[in-house]
Amino acid sequence: MTEPNRDMSQNPGDPEVTDPEATSPEAAEAEAAAAEEAQAEADLEAQVNEALADVDLDEDGNVSTIEAELAERTEDLLRMTAEYANYRKRTERDRSVAIEVTKAGVIEKFLPILDDLDLAAKHGDLAEGPLKAFADKFTNVITSQGLVAYGEEGDAFDPERHEAVQDLSSGEEKVIGTVLRKGYVVGERLVRTAMVIIADPVAGDSGEDNKDA
Repeated sequence: MTEPNRDMSQNPGDPEVTDPEATSPEAAEAEAAAAEEAQAEADLEAQVNEALADVDLDEDGNVSTIEAELAERTEDLLRMTAEYANYRKRTERDRSVAIEVTKAGVIEKFLPILDDLDLAAKHGDLAEGPLKAFADKFTNVITSQGLVAYGEEGDAFDPERHEAVQDLSSGEEKVIGTVLRKGYVVGERLVRTAMVIIADPVAGDSGEDNKDA
């Protein structure tokens, strides 16, 4: 009696039948990745061989072309490194400027409060009590952001930083006689000019000695 034909692919002992991983999607992906890697290596080897075929040797049989290309690539790398360093410096500088501009814009809105506190201090209203505590905390917070006041009596007059509402001076040398409103800066950025009255320097004083930094 003739035995029925058996499909060898259905042999229970065949690894492709008994081992689920042999036909799993993961195994197929691994096989495809291995094939791609092998192809990439073959392509790279072909490119290297093609490049070497074009290399010219000098009289001594040295690979002069490679040396020249290496020097050229090194120069390109150094130039790119320098350009990147300059780019980082410009980016950091632009970032610092943007931070100062943002701070100045926000702080400027609080300057009227500082003006009121300065006026209250001149009238002795900040000697003690809750208002003094608030004034101290508010001033500490806002100055911690880099806000610096300027404009003192006797300072040399600077039209770029001082807004003169009256000129009582009689000579060429002009100084601040009265400060009506303080000026403020954040870093190198001018937030608000100082409002002043110009006067003559007091005998013995020099406007240059008292000029703001």
